[in-house]
Amino acid sequence: MKSSINIFAILLLILTTSCGKGFLEKKPNSSIVIPSTLSDFQQLLNSSSVNRSSILPAVSADEYYMVSQEALDASTPIERNAYVWNKDIYGEETRIAFWNNSYQSVFIANSVLAQLPGVPPQQQHTEAYNNVEGQAYFVRAFAYFDLLKSFSAPYDAATASADRGVPLKLSPNIDETQPRSSVQASYDLVIGDLLKAASLLPPKVQPTVRNQASKAAAYALFARLYISMRKYEQAELYADSCLNLYDTLVDYNTVSQTSNNPFTNTVAESIFFSFVNTQPAVIGLHNNSVLMSIDTVLLDFYAPYDLRRKIMYNTDPATKLTKTKTFYSNSGHPYGGLATDEIYLIKAECAARAGNKTIALQYLNDLLVTRFATGFFTPLGAADASEALQLVLKERRKELVWRAGLRWDDLRRLNKEGAGITLKRIIGGQTYTLPPNDPRYVFPIPDDEITLGGIEQNIR
Repeated sequence: MKSSINIFAILLLILTTSCGKGFLEKKPNSSIVIPSTLSDFQQLLNSSSVNRSSILPAVSADEYYMVSQEALDASTPIERNAYVWNKDIYGEETRIAFWNNSYQSVFIANSVLAQLPGVPPQQQHTEAYNNVEGQAYFVRAFAYFDLLKSFSAPYDAATASADRGVPLKLSPNIDETQPRSSVQASYDLVIGDLLKAASLLPPKVQPTVRNQASKAAAYALFARLYISMRKYEQAELYADSCLNLYDTLVDYNTVSQTSNNPFTNTVAESIFFSFVNTQPAVIGLHNNSVLMSIDTVLLDFYAPYDLRRKIMYNTDPATKLTKTKTFYSNSGHPYGGLATDEIYLIKAECAARAGNKTIALQYLNDLLVTRFATGFFTPLGAADASEALQLVLKERRKELVWRAGLRWDDLRRLNKEGAGITLKRIIGGQTYTLPPNDPRYVFPIPDDEITLGGIEQNIR
């Protein structure tokens, strides 16, 4: 019981630190007894305070639209500003969850890593000890990568050493302030943490505890990281490593087409479960929102007998608005984790980019046959690897909707390669645009963090 009380106290502290001063500057109460057993540390890492992705990239991407000016006006100020890509997103608001939540995860991971050497000698370097240590490194990598996708420029090998990354906290000492590291240093830390996690974690996905990382999850996050960095050879290697350990796909013919919650948190495709933190966006609980609808161009991509159209979306017969369901989660929040369908698509994309049309189509078709009604899927073909790549990118749009800001990250990386994708909103008689590689693809750091931490603001 004593252990549970201490864990509750420190988690309460973590939550309250994000509600006053900036999270990086708030000092913990020294009277709190720090958890000290492997069980304590596991409970910390299992808490809902870790591994929450930001909704901000999804709000700014092109997977949905606000149905009217009135709907936009009824949304929260932050999501309204993010929707039309205003330079100032937060206005006078402070305590921004999109920033604070990730640093809460970093704090928990750092606390566990700092205290682990203090467990009894007979517990040290056991399988259970290594598992907890590996999870802590994974949690920190997951959190920093989520911050980088929002608050730093997309990775570019030519400029990464000069581009500004995020402050890198490596200890639970809140008194310690850090300047912004470079993008290169920030990604190097994530890579280093994932290498440690992969060396320590057990290989298998735990079917009933999918919010605990495994070696397969570390490889999956590596694949996502490297495709974001446009290092496609490394991304393919890690996609292979992940799929060698876990390659389960769900046959959508076995999934309810009428349920609003067709999947549970332990759906078989989930390699690592987490959710997207929706605060403070009212569209976050998208299946209940009357303010938005899924982009009609995206909906038109789905062919007849593609079961995703009915399993992933609901169309209200009265309003004609289409919403996504709580996909791969029954938590009421969008899915923010790592799943095998994404890894199949990473493998297919990287194979196509390497000129291997046959392998690209093999992995793409292996995924798609599970998405179509039995007997109605015709395997896709392509004249060459370039055409296969376009097929894969189109399927990423159709498959990975509203997940952990993946579409926003794709826009950032593909425009760096000359895709020339301009986003446009027309609402209330006014047109808003976001050109390729615009500085507004990097979100501003919350003003209270700038003031209290003395760090540099992003240019928008």
